[in-house]
Amino acid sequence: MNHPLLYEVHTRQWLAELGAHDLTAVRDDVLDALAALGVTHLWLMGVWPTGPRSREQARTHEALRRAYSDALPGWRDDDVRGSPYAIAEYRVAPELGGDAALATLRARLARRGIGVILDFVPNHVALDHAWVRTDHVVAAEMGFPDSFHEGTRYIAHGKDPYFPGWTDTAQLEYRRAATRSAMRDVLSAIAERCDGVRCDMAMLVLPEVFERTWQHVPCEERAAEFWGEAIRAVRRAHPGFVFVAEAYWGLEGRLCELGFDYAYDKELYDRVVHDRPADVAPHVYGLHAENARRAHFLENHDEPRAGALPLDLHRAAALLVMALPGMRFLHHGQLDGARRFARIQLGRRAVEPIDAGVRELYAQLLPAIARSSVGQGDPRLLVPQPAWDDNPTAGYLTIVKWPRDLAVVNLAPHRAQCRVHLGEQGMWRLSDRLGGERWERDLSQPLFLDLPARGAQLFELQRMT
Repeated sequence: MNHPLLYEVHTRQWLAELGAHDLTAVRDDVLDALAALGVTHLWLMGVWPTGPRSREQARTHEALRRAYSDALPGWRDDDVRGSPYAIAEYRVAPELGGDAALATLRARLARRGIGVILDFVPNHVALDHAWVRTDHVVAAEMGFPDSFHEGTRYIAHGKDPYFPGWTDTAQLEYRRAATRSAMRDVLSAIAERCDGVRCDMAMLVLPEVFERTWQHVPCEERAAEFWGEAIRAVRRAHPGFVFVAEAYWGLEGRLCELGFDYAYDKELYDRVVHDRPADVAPHVYGLHAENARRAHFLENHDEPRAGALPLDLHRAAALLVMALPGMRFLHHGQLDGARRFARIQLGRRAVEPIDAGVRELYAQLLPAIARSSVGQGDPRLLVPQPAWDDNPTAGYLTIVKWPRDLAVVNLAPHRAQCRVHLGEQGMWRLSDRLGGERWERDLSQPLFLDLPARGAQLFELQRMT
């Protein structure tokens, strides 16, 4: 079982920050630093081009213009590059150096053991995409909600059924077999240029979701399964290709059954960042083996920055998401404690002061993780037992045993104790990689653990006898 470490960058903002004119100009020391963190996959979010119509929508949308001022004070119109999720064509944008520049960067990353993840947006395309003029989009002769007039018909904007449509996009028609086939071809073409894809809002094209969302727009065909055959087709040509689903609504497991390697663990994110410590362990232990099919994170480009979390909670939660089985997921700016939400439509982000506490947190945690066995082999979730009668605090603890390490996290704002069976025999030395504790314990017996409020410990396990 693989437990990759994904690092997301907003490609245009990242290059602007580095002073790099395109993907070929990323310095070696930047790539070396990613490798030193233990990164296995770099997600280059937003390499595909937007078009002038979609960019104009992003520039003139009043709510977005207000949001840009919060994200980037003093922004200018030419900072608005359009949403990376309003894609005009699946080729690397010329201003980023085109497909050749991506290939060069991919080869440099591969020499460091890092694969490239790119975006695949199954649900919609930009207003500028050539398919807007074809039957590949949801359309009707009469207007309907979340549609726009184009030629002799009305075309749907791409949408989540619970929110207004995205006005810089056109909705693809998954009830048509020809559209599903064309999108499988797009996915196969992307797979020639990278090592995996993050699939935006992957659940929207599930047949039952799609039919329910678009039942008010007639179509003579019916939606059918897309993901299973699309994933199998890519894997026939690229056996190690990685599929990551952005997914919600309890459909994560369904998408993994269809072939996704990992699906977002948004439920864990919500319980952690909204400080619901009593709800975290039940979620983790409830998923059990399915934790290994989830992408665990404290932030990404869609979520508020984790830098606003209290430092002690941030520290404990960071160990939790890094030590759980599955995909570990970091976001550019997270390691420096960035606070401003970086709007994806913008080509640069605000310069912020570094949060020394957050930087020190990750400067200690990530090298410790890299030296440990976390992410290697087959981990086990260990269920904590009450340390004594009438002590319920074991329910706040999450414990993961890796081959040579034991990660223990208490997200509660109070001490928590438990006893836990490690399944070992004889005397062992336990050394906390994140602190000064050193124990010698007979692990034939249940191990007693007592963690402070929002405590996080990563014990190296060394057999003595």
